[in-house]
Amino acid sequence: MLTEERLDRIREQLIASGKVLASELALQFEVSEDTVRRDLRELAKLGFCRRVYGGALLPTPDLGSLTKRMSLQQDRKINLAWCAADLIEDGQTIFIDAGSTNLAIANALSPKQKLTIVTNAPVIATALSDRPNYTIIMLGGMYDQGSGACLGPQAIRETTQIFADLFVVGTCGVDSSLGVTALDAREAELKRVMLEQSSLLLVAATSDKIGTVAPFKVADASRIDHLVIETNEVNTDGFVEAGAQVHIAAA
Repeated sequence: MLTEERLDRIREQLIASGKVLASELALQFEVSEDTVRRDLRELAKLGFCRRVYGGALLPTPDLGSLTKRMSLQQDRKINLAWCAADLIEDGQTIFIDAGSTNLAIANALSPKQKLTIVTNAPVIATALSDRPNYTIIMLGGMYDQGSGACLGPQAIRETTQIFADLFVVGTCGVDSSLGVTALDAREAELKRVMLEQSSLLLVAATSDKIGTVAPFKVADASRIDHLVIETNEVNTDGFVEAGAQVHIAAA
């Protein structure tokens, strides 16, 4: 088999299953694992995968600024949001960081509940500003236009002074082996601090983010308490084994 043909076959398998293992590819193509690793390096260089220990995963797509992401997959995010909002209990203190799915979740929360919402996203604080039962705490810091979030030392310092019942994390990629990941190092750092200050972690992710990985680690899969997804066609066995409760969002 020619190298180009082998690369095409690996890409097909990545698209179909989201991940490949070097040992399995070596047996399939009857080549050495070193050859497969060279193939994966080449595909990673071209942006078709992200190499991980033992194989490769699909890379998390960078969909641009928060403003652009808010216009994408709106119906799908609303379905996730209603399911996630049902998991929020009256009286809780909740971290909700920036993200288009998280904005949908904030809008889906019941105005009748008494909640304390802590966020670094001005758009989320504004969306909830007319709810008299809510206490809104806005984290400060340098505002990043791309992410729509306040980031940096001030936001981290203020986060360490708050203990939350639940962290609703905006995620770029989530995988049962590699956990929750982010595209931006500063965002990942603040997310990790929010996680340390929270009792529970909720991840709501569209199907294109499941089984993908971004460069910066946020949390192990074992740290996920609630995983809200769009369909039961996604293989969630690894998440369940890690201890997560999986919730399927109704259309």
